[in-house]
Amino acid sequence: MRTEGGTRRARRFDPERRQRILDAAIEVIAEHGVAGTTHRLIAAAADVPLGSLTYHFAGLDQLLAQAFTRLAERLSRAYAAHFDGVRDRDGLVEAVTDMVHGNAGAAAGEWAVSYELYLAALRDPALRSVTEEWMRTSRTVLERFVDPDTARGLDALIEGLLMHRMLSTTPFPREIIRGAVARAVAPPPERPA
Repeated sequence: MRTEGGTRRARRFDPERRQRILDAAIEVIAEHGVAGTTHRLIAAAADVPLGSLTYHFAGLDQLLAQAFTRLAERLSRAYAAHFDGVRDRDGLVEAVTDMVHGNAGAAAGEWAVSYELYLAALRDPALRSVTEEWMRTSRTVLERFVDPDTARGLDALIEGLLMHRMLSTTPFPREIIRGAVARAVAPPPERPA
């Protein structure tokens, strides 16, 4: 692009623009849902020209998939870090209880986006790879403490408890969460010989 004097105008150097667009997409999804998310809303939230979205992403579907991936990676890191100090099953029960009772290190908007991802993945098989990787990562963390089958069940329990806690209009007692988690990770009873 040239100025009035015929000299070339310098391009604005913005190496973080792509990541800012992805973060803005997460914010827009949290506020408007996937169905209400548009290029214009994302561009406004990211404070970038509309053309930046089409420059960096082939379309809205690609942008949303990459935004969901970015969120899943961020939440997966927080999830793994939450279990760093756990050494045994009792510690696992307390860590999971703390996580569910305290929103697992994510803001309410991030949980809203994660549920939008689950719903979108039901309709768009291309997004299932994002959800599958997220679940696989969660199970891998849990498998440090329990066998793979228990980890799969515990992962599903955590998701369900988080959803129930977030959607409940009354406080979700910590004791109920702890009891459910303790039962899920309890060793199976020994069978008589």
